[in-house]
Amino acid sequence: MASRTPQLSGRTVRVLVCTEKKTFVTRELAETKVTFEGIEGDRHAGLTRPADVRTPWFPKGTLIRNTRQLSLVSTEELAQVAETLVIPKVLASWLGANLEVAGIPTLTHLPPGTRLFFPGDAVLAVEGENEPCTGPGRVIEAHYPDKEKLASRFVKAAWQRRGLVAWVERPGVIRAGDEVKVMLPKPVTYGVPVEPTGKKAGLA
Repeated sequence: MASRTPQLSGRTVRVLVCTEKKTFVTRELAETKVTFEGIEGDRHAGLTRPADVRTPWFPKGTLIRNTRQLSLVSTEELAQVAETLVIPKVLASWLGANLEVAGIPTLTHLPPGTRLFFPGDAVLAVEGENEPCTGPGRVIEAHYPDKEKLASRFVKAAWQRRGLVAWVERPGVIRAGDEVKVMLPKPVTYGVPVEPTGKKAGLA
């Protein structure tokens, strides 16, 4: 089997963390160490987490594997959200992001199973899209009190631009300014087999 290599590359603009329980807003760091539990000290770190509305196939509170250890956003997509909302800017920290990256086209559309490689050995595996909600919208609204209904408008403006959630596949260090290499998963096409519904008319 031929070895697979990254197909895209971008740049880590910001590394952020939230160590408080009363807020999800993150603060900027020059670098951070990531372990199998996520970013050390971050409120979303941990090998497991309780099931919530994002996992309705489990009873709420069921302990499940934490595949939402880190949140990633795109510089370009943040600018698109701000433009749609007609405001000067939307900061990664307001969305509770852990990483802001630039140069990766349509970051939010990267499929589950995508791997992100950093020069400090860290490798993140993408779990999927981080769907927008009104929580970050309320933070944005607090910065622009003259703008009406920003909290609810944010959800639509950020749809498929909100970024990704990921988990740590390999520990290491991630630094602001790092190159990030992107390896897409092998494309898979799967169709559910159709069961025959009966014999065709006129056939035995």
